Amino acid sequence: MVNFWETLQKPIFALAPMEDVTDTSFREIVAGLAIPEYLQILYTEFTSVDGMNHPKGKIRVGERLLVSESEKALLKQKNIRLIAQIWGKRPELFHKIAREITEEYEFDGLDINMGCPVKNVVKNGCCSALINEPSLAKEIILATMEATHLPVSVKTRTGIKSHDTEIWIEHLMETKPAAIILHGRTQKQQSDGLADWEEIAKGARIRDRIHSGTRFLGNGDVLSVAHGKELVEKYGIDGVMIGRGIFHNPWFFNPDFSAPSKADKMAQMLLHTQVFERNWGAHKNLNVLKRFYKIYTSDFQDAAKIRAELMESTTFEDVYRIVRNGTN
Repeated sequence: MVNFWETLQKPIFALAPMEDVTDTSFREIVAGLAIPEYLQILYTEFTSVDGMNHPKGKIRVGERLLVSESEKALLKQKNIRLIAQIWGKRPELFHKIAREITEEYEFDGLDINMGCPVKNVVKNGCCSALINEPSLAKEIILATMEATHLPVSVKTRTGIKSHDTEIWIEHLMETKPAAIILHGRTQKQQSDGLADWEEIAKGARIRDRIHSGTRFLGNGDVLSVAHGKELVEKYGIDGVMIGRGIFHNPWFFNPDFSAPSKADKMAQMLLHTQVFERNWGAHKNLNVLKRFYKIYTSDFQDAAKIRAELMESTTFEDVYRIVRNGTN
């Protein structure tokens, strides 16, 4: 097995998997803007092993694993790794779907979601709920490892209602995953409050003691590349994962380009829309893009007016017209 995690330059920078965000279109946009040194890893959206196990469901759920030819070429050019993230609670399905993904796709690794805090997901015993089920969690990791030659990582949190970082990371480390990405919040916190990087450091020290070959990344409130480097140095970890920070700045992974102009933002918004249309056409609702339009339409004179018009758009042609008018 070739474990690419062991070859990555440190500090490692990764973009978090996010629902209805990190599809092939957005990943291509982010990768296109990035300096490769500051973006080594991208992830798919969350992919349900239960959904992938049903013939009809697999068609729909499998869209989360789509990698366009243009994205594939760009990632190869920049040597950015792409990981498929899977979730569920049945080890036998993790084994089956991990094997199928390995055989049918061209991902560089698999990641197990043990961190999503959404209440309905947790109520069903998945993702963050597995923090309270360490034996099952370990069974899932080992079943996944058994089914693939790809490196298997785990993204998780520090606890359910309170921090249980050390005992939880001890359990995970028994399986010696390729990497652990630890979000410094509990499930109960969701996205509230500040991420606790002292807890992330505690997890990293457990890693140091049990198996130093596992890469350890922290996640939560990383504000910039420079901030990420400071956190890596201060807390003794291998890298950082960026989530919501990308919504404040699509150029996050290019610190040399710190002040995009209106023209830059409008051009990038146009490109994002074109890539999305090429990949999805009418198959996906244009409304998916509107959260991104809010990112591009900020901090210039008529941004609010353009943003309001975009929120009312219903077709790709509407968007292209608004962009043309906004750049004239």
